Amino acid sequence: MVRQMRRSLAVLAGTLAGALLALGTAGPATAAPKPAAPAGVDVTGEGLSEPLRLRSDTQPAHVVAVIDQVNFLGRTGQSTGPKAANLGPKFTVVVLAGETPKQTYDLYPKAVGGPRVYRPAKQPDGRKTSAGWFLGRLSMSETLRTAGVPLERQFDTVSGGVGGGERVLPEDTLDPARDIDKALGELQRLLLLNVAVMLTITVGLAGIALLIRRRTR
Repeated sequence: MVRQMRRSLAVLAGTLAGALLALGTAGPATAAPKPAAPAGVDVTGEGLSEPLRLRSDTQPAHVVAVIDQVNFLGRTGQSTGPKAANLGPKFTVVVLAGETPKQTYDLYPKAVGGPRVYRPAKQPDGRKTSAGWFLGRLSMSETLRTAGVPLERQFDTVSGGVGGGERVLPEDTLDPARDIDKALGELQRLLLLNVAVMLTITVGLAGIALLIRRRTR
């Protein structure tokens, strides 16, 4: 089961990487496409003494999650971004096909007003694209942290898939055991309520059946 899930995630990582590489490169139909090379990402930035190397054959879930932070970007973004003082730490993500760098993005998970993504005009594969700033996904910081980037853990109240959002749940207010107990209590009350309703309906039907039986004698 675990191996099957790993294979599925690896396929998904390759699909996402292929979709990214296909943006802006579509051309006339040619011969059948070659199988996509295994996807991977390299992450560099503040707190990383050496690049964080993630590969779909060994860490497919992390590769999929990181690529998902940039695979939704449109062809054009904003020409200017936040002030440098409001951007926070920068992490550069390079998307690879096999070991060949294809695309690069700068991620700012701690930017004021929500995470930001910057796509440089100059890309490793030489394709033409426009430089631009984009609102990032609210999950950016936690995705990078889980993958191995040294960022503080945070809990977000998600109000949308991209940008914005207000962090209002400090870690010390979350009690998983309390939440589970509360959920089980609610489930128990719901089950008891359903049983009571079923008993009421059953008794009612039995009474009606008995009344009809007496009248038909």
